[in-house]
Amino acid sequence: MDFVTAKEKATEWNISLRRVQVFCEQDRIEGVRRLGKVWVIPKNAKRPCDRRYSANKQKEGGGHGK
Repeated sequence: MDFVTAKEKATEWNISLRRVQVFCEQDRIEGVRRLGKVWVIPKNAKRPCDRRYSANKQKEGGGHGK
């Protein structure tokens, strides 16, 4: 299985590194591992839904008052 860093996934998913780290800490990404201080994520991992916003807001494109 190929792995990438949390920073690479943040760029791919167009979200902050901190948000990816929170997903990792909450074990919301399948197959995530911690190597020392670095989170590694399976290359084919899917982005978890963001529970901070309702499903309708996510479909509309964000949930930041749009």
